[in-house]
Amino acid sequence: MFMKEIALHVMDIVQNSISAGATLIEINVNVRHDIDEMSVSVNDNGCGMSREQANKVISPFATSRTTRKVGLGIPFFKAGAEVCDGTFTLNSEPGVGTFIGVTYRISHIDRPPMGDMAETMVTLVACNESIDFVYDYTVDGNRFVFDTREIRKILGEEVPLNLPDITTWMKDYLYQGIEELNGGI
Repeated sequence: MFMKEIALHVMDIVQNSISAGATLIEINVNVRHDIDEMSVSVNDNGCGMSREQANKVISPFATSRTTRKVGLGIPFFKAGAEVCDGTFTLNSEPGVGTFIGVTYRISHIDRPPMGDMAETMVTLVACNESIDFVYDYTVDGNRFVFDTREIRKILGEEVPLNLPDITTWMKDYLYQGIEELNGGI
């Protein structure tokens, strides 16, 4: 019923942000072992949704897609968190953007593993050259931030981030930063 990894849920939610015309997408993961909680959120500056639309997207029987009649990404993200003693939040405002966040109890037996966030981030960046991404990963107060705006400043705006050497560097940088903080998640 649910996706096998949290990274796959993130990829699905980010695809919604891309469809909504976002130019900046922030992905935050905050792990707090002291309270046995992990939060995961996606925040974008896309077109946003009305309250009515936001209420519809949490239903598996509603979608804005024309290729199928149901949308399961957000409802599965919500249900997966709630099954693991967590919470779900969706805040959206037309013309401003959307925030979708969940929490999980880390020790819950049904909590899916994080998955490969480094690969997820590199794939998102390489396939969406005109969008800026921020990945903010915090474990017990220690923080790692990956921000394509900073990379563009260093390389220059004219250098595409999907060049093989750059994607290899980004992947290595992400793996190193995540591993330094990874507390067994």
